[in-house]
Amino acid sequence: MTARIKIIGIGDGGAAGLLPKYQEMIQESELLMGGERQLSFFPEYKGEKAVIKGGLKQMTERLKQEERKTVVLASGDPLFYGIGSYLSKETEVEIHPYMSSVQLAFSRMNESWQDAYVTSVHGRSMKGLAQRIDGKKKVALLTDAENRPAAIANYLLSFGMTEYTAFVAENLGGSEERCTRLTLEEMADWEGSPLNVVILKQRSEGPTWGFGIEDEEFFQRKPEKGLLTKKEIRILSLGALGLKEDSTMWDIGICTGSVAIEAAKIAREGAVFGIEKNEHDLENCYENMKKFRADLTVVQGKAPERLDEFPAPDAVFIGGTAGGMDGILDVCCSRLKPGGRIVLNAVTIENLAQAVEGFKNRSYETAITLTQVSRSKPILNLTRFDALNPIYIITATRKKGD
Repeated sequence: MTARIKIIGIGDGGAAGLLPKYQEMIQESELLMGGERQLSFFPEYKGEKAVIKGGLKQMTERLKQEERKTVVLASGDPLFYGIGSYLSKETEVEIHPYMSSVQLAFSRMNESWQDAYVTSVHGRSMKGLAQRIDGKKKVALLTDAENRPAAIANYLLSFGMTEYTAFVAENLGGSEERCTRLTLEEMADWEGSPLNVVILKQRSEGPTWGFGIEDEEFFQRKPEKGLLTKKEIRILSLGALGLKEDSTMWDIGICTGSVAIEAAKIAREGAVFGIEKNEHDLENCYENMKKFRADLTVVQGKAPERLDEFPAPDAVFIGGTAGGMDGILDVCCSRLKPGGRIVLNAVTIENLAQAVEGFKNRSYETAITLTQVSRSKPILNLTRFDALNPIYIITATRKKGD
């Protein structure tokens, strides 16, 4: 059965770039919907034209009530960051794709793209882009007027990602098409058409860090022992959090950011939020974020203040409570998503007892691991062990039905 509503992808070349059967579908329709630029490609269309404005929900409601033969014009492939996937879930449609802008851009580069990482900053924040693309050999970015090539370049340069060169493809398929190869420094001053795609390609290997970054790698405040979650405790705590690629995590008392940074490298498609009351520790955290290419959202404050600014988490790490444990647990336990975990590190048995009782009162299941770690240390031509402070790692889980 042929659907009454057809979604047809179209390029910047307009009607001339469409197959004859698609042109025929458009001419036989009674209602043609699309953006102003797309509708302008059909000046002699005899049916009604409707410019898509407002949200997709409003458009969908109209389409559900429309009884005429309808064609919706969409840029490129409607199922590639387009309206096709949304409309197909809401109403019966028939989709006919054009080439996507990314496909065209790679063809202009004479580069394969089956191994490329493709993401969009069109109509969305660049927040978290650094960890998402770090280490990728090829990256394709869909842009917009705000997240334009120059803004992307300056963002990447702020994280020292100079191993990438850029290819900017403008007005693909149109009469004003232009493609330019640039360094990031050159792209930082770029000006051109708002209709563009940016492709990044590694020209050299960037820095890499495995799971369990050495303590000495972090910028940190250094009293007798570095004020950060030690590597061994960090690895166990991150394992207890059960992070997934798209997890949202909170770090309460983020300090130098060691846990949050490693969490961001696990939850690359998610987001990490942290709060820290000490301004000096925040300065170290920002330096570590740049060094390790982790784009976190960090605020200064004393939890539970400002936690209402963060979206609901899948996981929470509590490295310190500064005497406000009850208030912190109130917020974290109430906002944690079902099935999520809170991991709290305690140094004293008093904090351990308070945490276990606090989780119990909030109907959370807990598991406790006492870690006693010693590191080898040379002494003359011999080896001895230095003990780290024992740490209680408390893992509290919210049942999925709660």
